[in-house]
Amino acid sequence: MTTTTAVTASDRALGEFLRARRAALRPQDVGLASHGVRRVAGLRREEVAVLADMNVDYYARLEQGRERHPSAQVLDALARALRLRPEAGAHLHRLAGSPPVDRPATDPVGPELRSLLDGFADRPAFVVDTALDIVAANSCARALHAPFSPADNLARMVFLDPAGRRFYTDWASTSRATAGHLREACGIAPDDPRLRDLVRTLTTRSPDFARLWTTHDVLAKTQAVKHLHHPVAGPLTLTYQSFDVRAAPGRQLIVYQAAPGGPAARALSLLGGSAAPGAGPSRTGP
Repeated sequence: MTTTTAVTASDRALGEFLRARRAALRPQDVGLASHGVRRVAGLRREEVAVLADMNVDYYARLEQGRERHPSAQVLDALARALRLRPEAGAHLHRLAGSPPVDRPATDPVGPELRSLLDGFADRPAFVVDTALDIVAANSCARALHAPFSPADNLARMVFLDPAGRRFYTDWASTSRATAGHLREACGIAPDDPRLRDLVRTLTTRSPDFARLWTTHDVLAKTQAVKHLHHPVAGPLTLTYQSFDVRAAPGRQLIVYQAAPGGPAARALSLLGGSAAPGAGPSRTGP
């Protein structure tokens, strides 16, 4: 008597990711010629199998959730075939059952980290957790995010707060990156209830997020340029760097900075001063 094993949610997640990344590539993107009428978006399964040097039936079983234990070498070959960025390749390994990572931190932000945040007097600095909740921020960061109510979660601020489209002047790029950060987080902490609830809320309430979520794009929060518009400080072009908080796995320190001596640097100094203890709100332009 033949028995079958039910396909689990994690098996489906791996297949969904592979199908989405396959659909995002065209033959010319990977150096293949396109022949005949294509009935599917992106690459065919056979083409991915050729690029990864594996049997097409085996690859089909991976997409269908029927092959549960691909080796690291197979996953690396698929990452190369699908032209995955390093963070997306790491996400692929996690979906396939790579060794577990440290659990996200649940302890309060310690005094040493708060002191470090406050040391960035004229630079917005804040700490986020896996679900992009802002768990601590210095006065300059609080002033920068003042247009949001509440300024408690970066993803909700982007997708659900009307201020987001005014604040992030390149909203399309910011929204793609934010969805990609959450996709990576779901691979790192798939059982985090806060993260699951956030994704469910965003999918239900934001058609833009729901559309971006289906792409399965994965992005690490490392560094980037941000184009912002603050109602007091005006237009701001800033760069940010992110740093893992080694004492609190799952948390990152984010620090924004501007070109020295430029208008954005003067604007950040204004924001830092307006949020200092005893200082009233400033209405003066940068």
